[in-house]
Amino acid sequence: MMTASESLQAPDLPFPIFQISQKVKRYLLFDINLVTWLRRTHNILGVFVGSLPQSPQQNIFLGLPLELQVEEVRLLVENSLAFIVDDLEAHKEALQSLPTHLTDYKANLHKEGLAAARAVEKQRLQRTQEALQKLSVRQSTRDAGKATTSDRHEGDQDESLFSTLQPRSSRQGSAILVPYPSTPTTSYPPILPPRPQSGTQIPEVDGPSYALFKHLHSLGYFLSPGLRFGCQFSVYPGDPLRFHSHFLAMSAEWDEEIDLLDIVGGGRLGTGVKKGWLIGGVEEKRVSGEEDQSSSRDREDREHDDDITKPRVRTFCIEWGGM
Repeated sequence: MMTASESLQAPDLPFPIFQISQKVKRYLLFDINLVTWLRRTHNILGVFVGSLPQSPQQNIFLGLPLELQVEEVRLLVENSLAFIVDDLEAHKEALQSLPTHLTDYKANLHKEGLAAARAVEKQRLQRTQEALQKLSVRQSTRDAGKATTSDRHEGDQDESLFSTLQPRSSRQGSAILVPYPSTPTTSYPPILPPRPQSGTQIPEVDGPSYALFKHLHSLGYFLSPGLRFGCQFSVYPGDPLRFHSHFLAMSAEWDEEIDLLDIVGGGRLGTGVKKGWLIGGVEEKRVSGEEDQSSSRDREDREHDDDITKPRVRTFCIEWGGM
């Protein structure tokens, strides 16, 4: 049997990530199939920011678009899965070539609207027919046993009245049938989707933050923004729809001085919400001749590392053990 992940069709790669602002850079995705594929295949979560049109101030039920973390965007671009598109400029360029295929697109919208109008008209006629049948049964039951010639004559007049109205409404409906307006939910079509350009820009990210994100992501973890827990990332062992987070992650420079109260506070916070407080950073290369005080296990790990020139990220988990 084909699994859900196998049945999910992969998008055309690389796919566009839309940048909607130059000052406050935000990266959005609008395709639900792409969002689902990234979540299942590449452990990319993002945050839904779209609200309901009728209740724009609520923040419980959110939907598309999906806003990606800058670390997620950097990872996708580096892996040649995506490229960044300036949303405003891309729409301006696409609208210039719009008249060439606008006629066919309008004809397709008219066809869809006409099909919707015919379906509604068919349902209306069906409801009318059912109402006439119920009326006929009710009338015959009421007149049963006491029907007279005049009553039957009036009933015949009623039936002839409704029978003449129905075909006339049907003919009129088909004659004045107006296509329903069709509002597309995507921009493609009518405009053509953007294509990757040479020299795709890579978003700037904080070095320690991205190194920690990339390291944990490579181990199969799901990472979401950790603002509500007072950290940078909430780290999940699987999809957050099925698992609680295991760690509250913070990044730091290798030689950065960390206040002891921050360490105690992070450990107490993590333990209070049944998680571990994780801190990590990129290990600096040792200067030649410097005494190696690391453990034998750390030295063995470096010796068996496939790429010794690759920056090594180390993480430490702190938990509150009590007084």
